[in-house]
Amino acid sequence: MSEHKKVALITGANKGIGLETARQLAAEGAIVLLGARDIGRGDAAAAALKAEGLDVRPVKIDVDDREDHEAIAALIEKEFGKLDILINNAGVMLDGELGKNSTLTVSEEKIRETFDTNFFAVVALTETLLPLLKKSEAGRIVNLSSILGSLTLHATKGSPIYDAKVFAYDTSKAALNSYTIHLAHALRETKIKVNSAHPGWVKTDMGTDAAPMNVVDGAKTSVWLATLPEDGPTGGFFHMQDALPW
Repeated sequence: MSEHKKVALITGANKGIGLETARQLAAEGAIVLLGARDIGRGDAAAAALKAEGLDVRPVKIDVDDREDHEAIAALIEKEFGKLDILINNAGVMLDGELGKNSTLTVSEEKIRETFDTNFFAVVALTETLLPLLKKSEAGRIVNLSSILGSLTLHATKGSPIYDAKVFAYDTSKAALNSYTIHLAHALRETKIKVNSAHPGWVKTDMGTDAAPMNVVDGAKTSVWLATLPEDGPTGGFFHMQDALPW
């Protein structure tokens, strides 16, 4: 039976939105590889979902470690021979307090560190796993972005994010959105769909308790994009099923 199930890899999935995304995808019948930098935490998270009767398997992956990229590709090739869903969920926000303009205060080191995780690691991991995604009957790539990556809304006075300029994080997500557009175009003749997801402002370690959304709702956009039908969109930026401006 397992060879007929979809195989999904979610990075940064031992907590928060990633963990809930794993729960929801597994509940829909997928085999979910729950990626975690700390395999101990990944084991604990996966055990909790297994106790719910879900097929979730912990795997070690630090997205900043290229050796981990090769190792996870080899594991997926050996165990499944293909990858149906890649959700690039892992990310960092290192600027400091949300809501303050950090453009003149965030260090070059923090900017580079943010881009390494939020952009360059996503590109590298995705390219490593593309041969396996091409073996899927309906490959899906979901890049966890943020409305804070919208250049249009940042430039529009009075928009919901006009005064929320966390520079390193915002620009890394804008770059990620550009990658979504370019990769979707590069893969336009294949069955692979590539989209960016804004989960919403969610109660997580990053979102804080001030956020209005719970993780159950925060995972819904990723799950929808990961399970799109053949006539679904590609190269888009979405929250729930609504398109967002770039």
